[in-house]
Amino acid sequence: METSLRLRSGGGLRIHAKEKLPLGHSSLLQAHAELDLHTSPAGVTTPSYLALFVRHFYSQLSANLGAGVQLHNGDDLAYSFRAKKAVLFKPDNGFLGLNLKGRLLTDKELKPTKTTGSVELAWTILDLKQGQDVRLKVGYELCDKVPYFQLRENGWTLNAYMDGKWDVRFEM
Repeated sequence: METSLRLRSGGGLRIHAKEKLPLGHSSLLQAHAELDLHTSPAGVTTPSYLALFVRHFYSQLSANLGAGVQLHNGDDLAYSFRAKKAVLFKPDNGFLGLNLKGRLLTDKELKPTKTTGSVELAWTILDLKQGQDVRLKVGYELCDKVPYFQLRENGWTLNAYMDGKWDVRFEM
């Protein structure tokens, strides 16, 4: 199980857990749970986010598709559909790629409630120093029209958005 601590602007500390279970050669079942320590009353351990997704990977296309269900802060059940396509390049010192991402959230009647899409340039540098991998991303969220930046170093991730929001993750 992958566990992380997440802190975001305007919010508090969250504990996030993710488990991936293989379903076949190119598919997996992915479960998420999150506990928001900022909004949870003392002694209450009800998750603020629960999700279950099936993802299928198309390695020959550098793409994946996913569909699943989620509950966020006790709201009604929602459905989520995701797609990602990567165009990869290989410079001498790492991996450079262009990622295209899209997500559609719907209510239980499959009426769209939110769409997101982004384009990002990602550069992964393996062994920048011995045992240190670094990833830099510069992206643009198409629906909200917000540029963003990500810096990831081994288990630490910093995301900064041009609308003033930010978050930090530490993978345990």
